[in-house]
Amino acid sequence: MTHYRIAHTTHYHYSQPVKLSPHILRLCPRSDGAQWLQSYELTLSPEPEQLSYWQDAQGNTCATATFDQPLAAFKISAVSEVKSTRPNPFDYISEPWAVHLPIDYPASVAAFLLPYINVGCEQRAIAPAVIDLAQSLEQDVSGHVGYFLMQLTQRIPEMCDYQQRLKGQPYPPGVTLQKRSGTCRDYAVLFVAVCRAAGLAARFVSGYQEGDLETTTHDLHAWAEVYIPGGGWRGFDPTLGLAVGDRHVAIAAAAQHAQAAPVVGHLQGGLAVETRLESDIKIEKLTREAHRPNLA
Repeated sequence: MTHYRIAHTTHYHYSQPVKLSPHILRLCPRSDGAQWLQSYELTLSPEPEQLSYWQDAQGNTCATATFDQPLAAFKISAVSEVKSTRPNPFDYISEPWAVHLPIDYPASVAAFLLPYINVGCEQRAIAPAVIDLAQSLEQDVSGHVGYFLMQLTQRIPEMCDYQQRLKGQPYPPGVTLQKRSGTCRDYAVLFVAVCRAAGLAARFVSGYQEGDLETTTHDLHAWAEVYIPGGGWRGFDPTLGLAVGDRHVAIAAAAQHAQAAPVVGHLQGGLAVETRLESDIKIEKLTREAHRPNLA
């Protein structure tokens, strides 16, 4: 079991005072079968007129902040401690009927998984190149679900060059395949689309990845999860080419990437305002000694 402390600060600076729409913040790590939230503290500066917490339809913890007065800057600080509980990403046994494609989900399960199976990625039709990739992989592994997922996880970084693009929406899956390059969020959206083309329930995940703990700061990360009967939602990181174990911390998961965005909101009034963004993410792996109670 790996214990992390994550300090995530986002600071917006505006060229003139602005009015903000209500902002939705998804910065509280999930508590699920792969990780347990130990503590979470959110600090906003300036303090909002109202801050309300709620759970969205995807099971993510959200906070909505509303402001009445114009702001020259807006700072979001979230500090969380999480225990990641999955050292072995393959610690499950698939249901016998879910080992090979196509999976015929029972009606009771399919009803819940429908948003993750039957829609094109981000409500677009699945691109022909995505369907071709799914069919090619399915042939290569003789329809074996586990091999399909690992082949896809490794095939995407082999086909595409990684790039950094800090702003903007993910590329549509067909565009990523055409460009043969993308960010972690582009890879995750592509992975989800290929899985859906093969009839697998998949979703987009945003969060953090341990990476090199010696670095002073980290970036937000994105990967995908697939619902595997017998194992539940299981993570796959096509940026790193591996199944997700205990070195990832998820903050939000959703059928569409926009529903897993850490911060959602906009400026009101249509003013031509320049926005400067500063982001800082620090990830610390805590030791048992650091949490041993003082009995003196």
